[in-house]
Amino acid sequence: MVRTVVAGLDGSAESLAAVEWAAREANMRGLPLKLVHVWEPVPEPIAQAPLLGAETQQHWTERIPREAADGVRLRHPGVDVTVEQLSGTPRDVLARAAKDAELLVLGSRGLSGIGGFLLGSVGQAVVAQTERPVVLVRAGEQAADEHTMDPSGIPSAASPFRPVLLGLDTDSPHDTVIEFAFDAAVRRESGLRVVHGWNPPPYYAYGLPTDLGLHEELAKQQVAALAEALRPWRQKFPTVEVVEQSRYGSAANHLVDASHEASLVVVGRRIRRSPFGTHIGPVTHAVLHHATAPVAVVAHG
Repeated sequence: MVRTVVAGLDGSAESLAAVEWAAREANMRGLPLKLVHVWEPVPEPIAQAPLLGAETQQHWTERIPREAADGVRLRHPGVDVTVEQLSGTPRDVLARAAKDAELLVLGSRGLSGIGGFLLGSVGQAVVAQTERPVVLVRAGEQAADEHTMDPSGIPSAASPFRPVLLGLDTDSPHDTVIEFAFDAAVRRESGLRVVHGWNPPPYYAYGLPTDLGLHEELAKQQVAALAEALRPWRQKFPTVEVVEQSRYGSAANHLVDASHEASLVVVGRRIRRSPFGTHIGPVTHAVLHHATAPVAVVAHG
């Protein structure tokens, strides 16, 4: 069965940005694109009130997905576009739609005044529920934003892609996350920047400020661990130029800072089947809210 790139669509500016990003990704992967439009039924007492005219309801349930699909076909004639209209709770419907997808693309509002995301409850719930990769795209995201500056100093889609950025935990590096990042770099013909943040074990912490030798030794160990984790992947993807950065301090802060120069940020999420709910992890959570580039969350065991 051929997988599809699936984009969630609700007519908002962020979802339209997600659709456009998904169309470019589908074209890059040579896969069809499915736009999933979710209509959430209103409670019965409200449904009986004359709040929405027939024309308004038809606009939301028919016109928006049709116009979005027509626009994608016009701008990306090589992409096979279909529309699926589903009814239900958006987070549950989208999580189900992602099961057979190559990846799911969702929109997220940009934070006013500063770079980053405002990840809504639907997006956060979908990221936490699905086991397929989920990409979050900000409202207003443009194709040129993923590319380097042209000679005039302006980002241009005709220029090379910016590097893909991978956040890697050397204590538990997961093949699924690493391969997704390398594959994304290959498709973009870009480099891969791998960022690892580390902090000393608690029993070392008190000695670090005064023992520079201890700090240097721990730093060397972290650099070696990062190089070892990436060694087989460098061999598997020899055409990808890899830059490794092992830095002391918060991994989330380092990734957010580096996202300004990235075309795509790739982070992992451990799959947890717990009766107490689902979680996405503190680093991934912070990156989702504050990175300035699209973020791909790749679930792993």
